[in-house]
Amino acid sequence: MQTEIVDVDAWEVLDSRGRPTVACRIRLGDGSVGVATVPSGESTGRHEAHELRDGGERYGGLGVQGAVANVRSELTAAVVGLDAGDQRAVDVRLRATDGTPNLARLGANAVLSVSLACAVASAQSRRAPLWQVIGSAPRLPLPMVNIISGGAHASNMIDIQDLLVVPVGAASFAEAIEWAGRVRSATAKVADAEGIASALVADEGGIAARLTSNRAAVELLARGVEASGLRLGDQIGIAIDVAATHMLSPDGRYRLTAEDRMLDAQELVDEIESWCAALPILSVEDVVAEDDWAGWEYASERLGHIQLLGDDLFATQLNRLDEGRTRGVANAVLVKVNQNGTLTGGLDVVARAREIGYAPVVSARSGETEDTWLADVAVGSQAGQIKVGSTVRSERNAKWNRLLRIEREIGGFGDVPYAGSAALGPRAQARTALSEL
Repeated sequence: MQTEIVDVDAWEVLDSRGRPTVACRIRLGDGSVGVATVPSGESTGRHEAHELRDGGERYGGLGVQGAVANVRSELTAAVVGLDAGDQRAVDVRLRATDGTPNLARLGANAVLSVSLACAVASAQSRRAPLWQVIGSAPRLPLPMVNIISGGAHASNMIDIQDLLVVPVGAASFAEAIEWAGRVRSATAKVADAEGIASALVADEGGIAARLTSNRAAVELLARGVEASGLRLGDQIGIAIDVAATHMLSPDGRYRLTAEDRMLDAQELVDEIESWCAALPILSVEDVVAEDDWAGWEYASERLGHIQLLGDDLFATQLNRLDEGRTRGVANAVLVKVNQNGTLTGGLDVVARAREIGYAPVVSARSGETEDTWLADVAVGSQAGQIKVGSTVRSERNAKWNRLLRIEREIGGFGDVPYAGSAALGPRAQARTALSEL
């Protein structure tokens, strides 16, 4: 069998933070080779698949030599001889070999490296782009692009983690990325002109600036959009990643450290709702903590007219997404493949989201690599939206550039299928409301 897995190797490499992660290479019977590296998050939820780290002094305890050893031993023995063209069978074997619900024994980073390398090798064997191995029909995603960062990604200069733009008026992916880059450049210039230092770059490439309040950051982004020459509302919408789990205090309230304030869940949601009333905010992520179901229910009542996105809430786990649907909370799910632990596991969450009417958003992690497989996952799964980071830092642009290449390559076969604002549905009907700025 030409697509039989005949050899597996793994080694330790560095992610965009300079922290170790796992790289894997798989060779098939026909000589095809697939190499993949695994990303890592800083802002992690407790329901994610378990990332195995070594502890001890080396790399401050963050080494992954144990995970690498697990790939070279048990996981190699498990997959050698399997058909790389049957991704689900490979992933089922990987999970069974680990034997724990959250891949804690061998490490989700070890398991995912094999899963991804298998898919890449299969694509090489077929002489096809990876997106075509994942799904037969392509769909370019609407990008959600980081402009200003805070929280765990920017030394908590502001409390909310990310402020992003959504180029809802763009007619193509290429135009959308150009618009996002224009907004980032203009926002940096506005910040500098107002005496707000913008030279610091956060983990995902956003501007890391110390501001007087969280709302001030939202308003700075709005001024940046205006300065770019693009229209806030019908061309550019705003998205916010609150990452509220990391604001949660032991007493159940949310601490806004940068503002020295404590809010309960309803007060936090009400404050964000006031921002949405003043500005064309189309998407809010992790508005309250991952297990604050009552807070999520309140947020879904107040903010259900926009995209209400669950990251820590769902952790790319089918059971969490199903519980969210049962409880009637959120309306969109962030899909981070390493939160799940296998490629097919992540794709299953995309498929379930579409089945139940939730919007899937494929996402990178804050600790990324130069790999581009995420772009192909977004295109092949037809998720419709992708969140990678900003338009600076090469590990981010590697994904954007891959999408630009895919758009060019499939453009020769007729109209390029681009999700655009339709990925947001009626939530893309942004309002321009700047009177309160």
